[in-house]
Amino acid sequence: MKGTVGELGEFGLIRELTSRLTTTPAVRLGPGDDAAVVSAPDRRVVASTDILLEGRHFRRDWSTAYDVGRKAAAQNLADIAAMGAVPTALLLGLVVPAELPVTWPTELMDGIRDECQVAGAAVVGGDVVRGDTITVAITALGDLRNHEPVLRSGAQPGDVVAVTGWLGWSAAGFAVLSRGFRSPRAFVEAHRRPEPPYHAGPAAAGLGATAMTDVSDGLIADLGHIAEASKVRIDLRSAAVDIPTQMHDIGQAVGVDPLQWVLTGGEDHAIVATFPPDVKLPARWKVIGEVLNRSALPQVTVDGAPWTSTGGWDHFGSDPSIEETPR
Repeated sequence: MKGTVGELGEFGLIRELTSRLTTTPAVRLGPGDDAAVVSAPDRRVVASTDILLEGRHFRRDWSTAYDVGRKAAAQNLADIAAMGAVPTALLLGLVVPAELPVTWPTELMDGIRDECQVAGAAVVGGDVVRGDTITVAITALGDLRNHEPVLRSGAQPGDVVAVTGWLGWSAAGFAVLSRGFRSPRAFVEAHRRPEPPYHAGPAAAGLGATAMTDVSDGLIADLGHIAEASKVRIDLRSAAVDIPTQMHDIGQAVGVDPLQWVLTGGEDHAIVATFPPDVKLPARWKVIGEVLNRSALPQVTVDGAPWTSTGGWDHFGSDPSIEETPR
């Protein structure tokens, strides 16, 4: 498709974007009216929202529009799964410059649509606005299917800590890209297009998970939210964490201990949860630690000691000039 967004116009762009969408049985009314209608059999709706800003969360020289779409959808749909809910719908808010080629937002929508299909959800509406910087705002919705939501505040002393999904892959991919390389491809792709284990969230709720979150800001940072909300100490066993040989190779090449990426690298959107110690976990879950005594100073330790290296993501605590820092 040739031309720019400005030449196509607002309503032409909306028609082009919505024409690329698919639907699901949960969608009673999709794009085209004042609002969408999505069924909520549980009578409770889980909702999450997030924003990606060009130059801050993605770079067009590193990621295609399709990559950005997959990533934008994935990080929001993972939040729904981390509550123990099943993703159902997604809304898109898009800010683009008038001179942007039309192919960029259409490929973005293709990526969002395809990631929604992986999670079993559908894009049901949104808005487009002209602006100077590309901004992608996503709101995701989900259904609890008669389960109680799994909160961050439910971890109990004696629980085990288990994870499913990749850890440190996105951060390793970022390290590769930031040095001008494009391989090993598996790690670069993990940064461009995370693959959250969506079905593991609702499954964990069914297994009796006491607390749960997705790893978006880094394993220690995100478990820190659980420790604080539950007023406990969580201890991780570094030897229990899988570090692939290629990640060791990348770490050696760039002078970084790969354990740093595993413990503090974000944007993998693995699911980490706490479970009662007597729960029999499926093979996809890896036990990596335990919940210890309630503590006046809730924290996450590694092999019994505080983790003193820097890492984890804080939007307002990091240098805002850094582009596409793992989050």
